Amino acid sequence: MHTTTYSKIKKMSPQILVADIDRSIEFYTKKLGFNVDFRYEDFYAGVIKDGFSIHLKTGNPSSEERKNKRKNEHLDIVFSVEEVENLYIDFGNKSVEIIQPLCGRPYGKEFYITDPDGYILAFLEEA
Repeated sequence: MHTTTYSKIKKMSPQILVADIDRSIEFYTKKLGFNVDFRYEDFYAGVIKDGFSIHLKTGNPSSEERKNKRKNEHLDIVFSVEEVENLYIDFGNKSVEIIQPLCGRPYGKEFYITDPDGYILAFLEEA
């Protein structure tokens, strides 16, 4: 009998296109509390928090796609977190653009923010 062995996934890092990498690094570090994991030349970087990372690549995010996602609240990244109420207050104090206020759902409590390029990030405390 033949069995297939699969490699273990150790990490996953979504990559997003950003118009200004320095602005994005500043947003993710100063406003959201990530740290710079690495930077490659002037066009690519990784930010990390609690072992989870996002890769930022200089490019031209589609403004039409961003508008459509915002209109329909299509999420780009969902973070499962603890103490979502405290995070919501912290982001509000840091002038992070909150596009969906903190609310209760059958699956937990969540709110949505947008980053400087219009990516929609959800923060969810599961029930």
